[in-house]
Amino acid sequence: MTSSSTSEPAATPRPAGRGVLRRMTARGRDETHRVASPLELFFDLCFVVAIAQAGIQLVHAVTEGHAGEGILNYAMVFFAIWWAWMNFTWFASAYDNDDALYRVVTLVQIGGVLVLAAGVSRAFEDHDFVVVWLGYAIMRFAMIAQWLRVARSTEGAERTMALRYAGGVLLCQIGWLGLVLLPESGRPWVFLVVAVAELCVPVFAEKDFTTSWHPHHISERYGLFTIIVLGETIAAATVAVKSAVDEHDALGELLPIAAGGLLIVFSAWWIYFVVPIHGHLRSNAQAFLWGYGHYLIFASAAAIGAGLEVAVEQAVGKAHISTLAASAAVTLPTALYFLTVWVLHSRHFKVGIAQQLVLPTTALLVILCTFLGNWAVLAAGIVSALAVAVGVTLTARMVVREGAGPA
Repeated sequence: MTSSSTSEPAATPRPAGRGVLRRMTARGRDETHRVASPLELFFDLCFVVAIAQAGIQLVHAVTEGHAGEGILNYAMVFFAIWWAWMNFTWFASAYDNDDALYRVVTLVQIGGVLVLAAGVSRAFEDHDFVVVWLGYAIMRFAMIAQWLRVARSTEGAERTMALRYAGGVLLCQIGWLGLVLLPESGRPWVFLVVAVAELCVPVFAEKDFTTSWHPHHISERYGLFTIIVLGETIAAATVAVKSAVDEHDALGELLPIAAGGLLIVFSAWWIYFVVPIHGHLRSNAQAFLWGYGHYLIFASAAAIGAGLEVAVEQAVGKAHISTLAASAAVTLPTALYFLTVWVLHSRHFKVGIAQQLVLPTTALLVILCTFLGNWAVLAAGIVSALAVAVGVTLTARMVVREGAGPA
């Protein structure tokens, strides 16, 4: 991540797949054809395993009537997954040299997230965060090793920046021990304090030197992860519908949920990718807000899938909650997703009050759909699809108007 401006290093071409050790020097922001590597794509897929586990446990908590506790645990676990993913993503954009040691350390991080995923159920059910902490520690100590490599390969302000990152990550990891050692009542406060400290590490580390992240590469990485999370949402909802049909033969009750959920996910994809965002990421301040804000985009996108599972289980009588609560499990994360995408993406490309109001209005209407009983999810899906249609229509009219105007 970034927080201040300095002169950027010259572009350093990335050698292709050599199995040797190389200096960990910064890559330039003006590299052409910079795209996500196969290792980064593999990294993303493995992280989604942990997201899926968090979603499953959220479903169990909500269907058993413990929504508040489940959402809190989900927020805590998802923060660990997202923050480790984000730190690696921005680091790789600046320092990926693709040598053997870099690959091995990245694979260690992947192992860490799989350990974390294995501990998610214990964190939700028994409030035991030992395995989650261990998995997170593996990922974070691997990240410390990467920053120490940067420090060894650089000098001056850049070396100081790398050492600040390594020290900040280490101190925060020690702070996370509070989730293991302190009484359960104090853990939310530990989470709040240490999470804020984690968010401040990049600000502190880069106050005198800024890493050379690549705008197109960063926007692609975030976009690909959004696609993977939305894909996991569809997969989770499909499994839930299949299980319900096989066990209860309740196709009539499930079709509106399936159709509405599909429309929501399709609309979520469309709205996120309607314009390329890399052109907006010109300054460090913009990138800072945009990168951090994706916690809500990723978390709400994954929660939509969990909500669809809850709605399915409630429809077939397996969930001990009301129809209103089951509907809210879908509509609230959907509304949050649309609103956050508008704040981070869409508002920068909208012209006029009509275009600016499309997504905020959609979020409000989706929330109101919560009160439509068994038709809530379908109604939310229709509203989401209409938002896409309205957005396309307004954009087309603007293009025609500008084309018809004076040169």
